[in-house]
Amino acid sequence: MFSKPIKFNAALAALVLAPSLAFAHTGVGGTTGFFHGFSHPLSGLDHVLAMIMVGIIACQLGGRALWLVPATFVLVMAAGGALGMAGVGLPFVEAGIALSVIVLGAVIALGIRAPVAIAAGIVGLFAVFHGHAHGAEMPAAAGGIAYAIGFMLATAVLHIAGIALGFIVARIGDRHGMIAVRTASGLAAVAGVGLLSGVI
Repeated sequence: MFSKPIKFNAALAALVLAPSLAFAHTGVGGTTGFFHGFSHPLSGLDHVLAMIMVGIIACQLGGRALWLVPATFVLVMAAGGALGMAGVGLPFVEAGIALSVIVLGAVIALGIRAPVAIAAGIVGLFAVFHGHAHGAEMPAAAGGIAYAIGFMLATAVLHIAGIALGFIVARIGDRHGMIAVRTASGLAAVAGVGLLSGVI
């Protein structure tokens, strides 16, 4: 039988690496509306990593942060998405997304516990960039509301995955599990540096 740390690390690797198979912000043929919106956050490693880490941070803070931090991200992201759909320009979108991966990864890797208001403010700031990218890349034939509901729901699912991962680690109470999460988050931050520099 495998030990708990081995099983946990295998599950963590599967969770983090599987979405990276579809990395670029690409379309899916003629798919539009809800399904295209739902697939968009899942199609970029940068989005997937950031959104899972938002869930982990919310879980680690606990209390009202458990719902407030992810809800802030989703709602502000929707506003950013509306700007993108309307064609309103926003500077440094890709850099902001890459920085979100770096900062959120570093927060978890270093065990930083910010007050809930600050955590919500930080994820809200980054959510604008993620939302704008989703909105700006909406297919012309897609319905805006259905597309927005799709990417908001996918984001919520990724947040829930991060929260679930945080709960699993806390439930196991295993030092190896926490080390694995911090290490994976540190690697995510390094990947963010690669994204920012254009290496990835």
